[in-house]
Amino acid sequence: MGRIAPIAVAERTAAKMMDMAPSDFRRLVQSGSLPSPVRISSLERWRVSDLESVLNGNAMNEDEFTW
Repeated sequence: MGRIAPIAVAERTAAKMMDMAPSDFRRLVQSGSLPSPVRISSLERWRVSDLESVLNGNAMNEDEFTW
């Protein structure tokens, strides 16, 4: 059986996935540039799919654009 890819990750792992320091990651989350975590009981986790959406451009907010 192969290794299972995570669907949600802790802050340190999410920052590592984005190749940045955890402090830089948290700052971008707080500014709204990166997605907020979801709460699972007392844990905060980031959806891997949300992080991937940011990187491939699918998470852009249409309200921020002026045509």
